[in-house]
Amino acid sequence: MKKIILGLSFLISIPAFANDFYYQEYVSPDTEYQVYDTPAVARDNYIGARLHKNERIAFGFDVRDGADTTLKNDNVGLGLYIGNRLTDFLKIEFETAYTGTDDTRREIDMNFDIWSNMVNVYLFRTYGGAVEPYAGIGVGFSTIWSEIGGRMPHATDTTFDLSYAAMIGVNFALNERVDLNLGVKYQKYGDADHRTNGNTYATTDIDATEFYIGAAYKFGLK
Repeated sequence: MKKIILGLSFLISIPAFANDFYYQEYVSPDTEYQVYDTPAVARDNYIGARLHKNERIAFGFDVRDGADTTLKNDNVGLGLYIGNRLTDFLKIEFETAYTGTDDTRREIDMNFDIWSNMVNVYLFRTYGGAVEPYAGIGVGFSTIWSEIGGRMPHATDTTFDLSYAAMIGVNFALNERVDLNLGVKYQKYGDADHRTNGNTYATTDIDATEFYIGAAYKFGLK
């Protein structure tokens, strides 16, 4: 958790490495030469929110030396993020998001709450100053709260596991301050351990393909 907090602080504090300032240009009525006004801070930082639509998020439940089943469900999740455009083609962001499910399959009651914290890096290219296709990867950690029951022994556990993701999408600049974001992402959230009597009784492998829509507000730091 300390590493995540330090990473977030880093994202907030780093300056833009390219296009540090945008100069407001005008022509003085008293001269033929161009005069440059006080430089304005570049809006290379952004903060926003995304709504995730999980298409068949998969919970692969596997009993040690026993039966297995996979619960596939459609649900939604919510993510918040803050980032910085490092250059004209590279940006980095920290994203925290929640998703989960509560369902029954083969008389097994399953409840999962997932909180992921990711550092995402994107390569992008801007066309016409407004349309920005991109591709990215992410790595971080997920906290998984799990509860199983029914015909299986009841177990409630919390697991902290490595998570990774890959995504593609398009960013649209609605104006100088607000962007609209559309994309698709594959994310491996991690494996949840279900323990009874101090031993691992079963595990659940969790991954999902997600469509998302988001909005971001762009701002500058002095």
